[in-house]
Amino acid sequence: MKRLVAVVLGIGFFGGSVLDAGCGQESRSGAPAGQADALGRIPAGPEAPQGSDWPRFLGPTGDGKSPEKGILTEWGPCGPPIVWHRKLGTSYGIGSVADGRFYQFDRYGDQARLTCLDARTGRFLWKFEYATAYSDYLGYNNGPRSSPVIDEGLVYIFGAEGMLHCVRADDGSLVWKVDTAKRFGVVQNFFGVGTTPVVEGDLLVVMIGGSPPEVQDAGRYDLDRVVGNGTGIVAFDKRSGEVKYAITDELASYSTIQLATIGGRRWGFAFARGGLVGFEPQSGRVDFHYPWRSRLRDSVNASTPVVVGDEVLISEAYGPGASLLRVRPGACEVVWRDPPGRAKSMQTHFNTPIYHEGYLYGSSGRHSSEAELRCIEWKTGKVRWRKPGLGWASLTYIDGHFVCLTEDGVLRLIQATEKDYVEVARAVVRESPDGPPLVKSSAWAAPIIAHGLLYVRGDDRLVCLRLIP
Repeated sequence: MKRLVAVVLGIGFFGGSVLDAGCGQESRSGAPAGQADALGRIPAGPEAPQGSDWPRFLGPTGDGKSPEKGILTEWGPCGPPIVWHRKLGTSYGIGSVADGRFYQFDRYGDQARLTCLDARTGRFLWKFEYATAYSDYLGYNNGPRSSPVIDEGLVYIFGAEGMLHCVRADDGSLVWKVDTAKRFGVVQNFFGVGTTPVVEGDLLVVMIGGSPPEVQDAGRYDLDRVVGNGTGIVAFDKRSGEVKYAITDELASYSTIQLATIGGRRWGFAFARGGLVGFEPQSGRVDFHYPWRSRLRDSVNASTPVVVGDEVLISEAYGPGASLLRVRPGACEVVWRDPPGRAKSMQTHFNTPIYHEGYLYGSSGRHSSEAELRCIEWKTGKVRWRKPGLGWASLTYIDGHFVCLTEDGVLRLIQATEKDYVEVARAVVRESPDGPPLVKSSAWAAPIIAHGLLYVRGDDRLVCLRLIP
């Protein structure tokens, strides 16, 4: 009813859009305000849509949080209005948004492909491709796992086989490339490369994890004998690809390096295969290494560190659980850590938990059948509430709520409150009430939000929804 009133009163959706019957799919009744040019770029000025870009993994501030306001909280059974949707290639990651464009990284046959689309219409703009022969050790799909990173007119992609590319954002032309597996001697991990690079000033900082020649023959069942060769983290000149430094014997994980400013100093936190490395990202000076990994050979670290003030939280799902550290130049101290045994505060698998007003929210559990959404106290790790039965879930924060995508493709809106699990809306995204679901299992990538639009992906399709009128 509120949607109908909004249209009647002229509080229409972006670009004069109105809602049709049934599932509330958005239809166009005129050209969008701030019309994109031939290259899909949105002009600056008062006609440009309000909101924020999402130019990297975990968003503009690297913490899974959107600064935008005014979201729709009444969705209906099919979710917020659909703006556009598009079939995807093979991959697990979701794209990034900058300057009116959506960049998606997938695999089609034996080609890894970066596709550039108009972010508001889904219109194809250009593609960049390179040959790949990556094959997953454990039978998961052979597409990319990481998200594109957009910075100062350049786009960076890191493939599952270890190819690192930099291309121009306006046309996809190649600027530079590095075969990191070949150059640094990377022994293929269980699921290939799953980390996303980060930009720090003039540097592109990447978790690489190379090894010496004597362990290059290690296979799927003897990865426990692989050691590092000092290239756990490598910084490249972001414009030329020149190596500026390489540090630590740690091996790569599936986590992404977290950058932060603490006490006026820049920090980098890499939750590598064996634990957390704290370092100064411009110089590469290492401050500390905090071991944190299960003793199981087949365990992985995949959740990105969460930084609040001078404290850093790491979490994994195979044994140790979570630990909160307080950091200072040259050292770290433990605030709390999960004790040995079965009782753990937070065991995030591949999702990254989100901090909000003194509490941490995330999906806890190694296996989907046992996973539950949890809220814990940041300072103590005490569990405030838990919601079982959802399977693995990913969260994105916006406007006092979490957009929650469970692996079965169900989209939920949850209040960001420590008092209890409060579900505001739930939907299976469809074009019509009797139509097939557009977001299918396995939906493992957290949704992203840019300029009022919510982007969600499942196994084989990307859907753009209108979240903010």
